[in-house]
Amino acid sequence: MLELVLLLAVTLSDDDEAGLARAIRAGDRTAFRTFFEAHHQALLRYLVHKQVAPDVAEDLVQNAFVYIWEQRHQIRDDGSLRGLLFRIGYTRALNHFRDTARLTGDLPDEAAPEADPGERMDVQEQVARAVARLPERRRAVFELCVLQGLTYREAAEALEITPKTVENHMGYALKAVREELKELRP
Repeated sequence: MLELVLLLAVTLSDDDEAGLARAIRAGDRTAFRTFFEAHHQALLRYLVHKQVAPDVAEDLVQNAFVYIWEQRHQIRDDGSLRGLLFRIGYTRALNHFRDTARLTGDLPDEAAPEADPGERMDVQEQVARAVARLPERRRAVFELCVLQGLTYREAAEALEITPKTVENHMGYALKAVREELKELRP
């Protein structure tokens, strides 16, 4: 079943997404279920990657889908439904961190732990460190585009910025990651 969901997430074209958006706006529960199955795991992975506890992330994902269903009459034809979903999830995660910080007085540390200078990290660890060092907005753009596979337009909608800003952030993020990886070359 998971493979089917992942396959669906990869194979939904912009036209399919637009058709789903229209059907969901009209109240089609089957279309909503298709949308849910196509994007549930991707949003969950994204939130967990943003250091939301898995059980809290599941609640936030469910809440994001419920919100879309309840507000389906406001879905626009000119926007990406997937981008909207990720924007809602991202906002809910920020709200969760803000509310948690009020109760505990601190926010989770998103920086990667310092590596022992004597250890040589593999490429994946080095990339993760480079991404963790990026400014928050640039890191969010990188994660949405590279890790979650959103288009620049979808990432722009999710973060409420322009596609050109996404493009600029990606350029700087990729440059930073490349610089970080230079250390691994002999």
